[in-house]
Parts: sequence; structure tokens; C-alpha cells
Amino acid sequence: MNIKVNGDTSNVPDGSTLGWLLVNLELNVQAVAVARNGEVVPRSHVAQCVLEPNDKVEIVRAVGGG
Repeated sequence: MNIKVNGDTSNVPDGSTLGWLLVNLELNVQAVAVARNGEVVPRSHVAQCVLEPNDKVEIVRAVGGG
């Protein structure tokens, strides 16, 4: 199925979760914030949040610096 990740179309297997997506993008759930269809998904729900066709996922990673 197709979803949008940070504005780019991605094809993921049916039944994929946000947790699966982060693992496949090699991102640590503790180091990012995730929104699905405009709503922030708490870290405690990322592993169970099943993606649906045409979902819009935004992933933001904090970058430190000075």
C-alpha cells in the first residue's frame, strides 16, 4: 500500500505499523517525533499504530547544536 512519509510516497506492506516503518528507516523511536495524519503519536503507541493506505506520516528528528 502507498503512504506519504515526509511528503514522499512510500510503498509498505499491508498491516505495517509505525514501529515497523521506523525500524526500516533505521530510526530510533526514542530519537524522533512522529505524526500520522496531522496527529502526534505517543511513543508508547508507535509499535501498535497500524498504517492505512494514503496515511501521511511526518517524522521529525531533533538536532542539537549551538
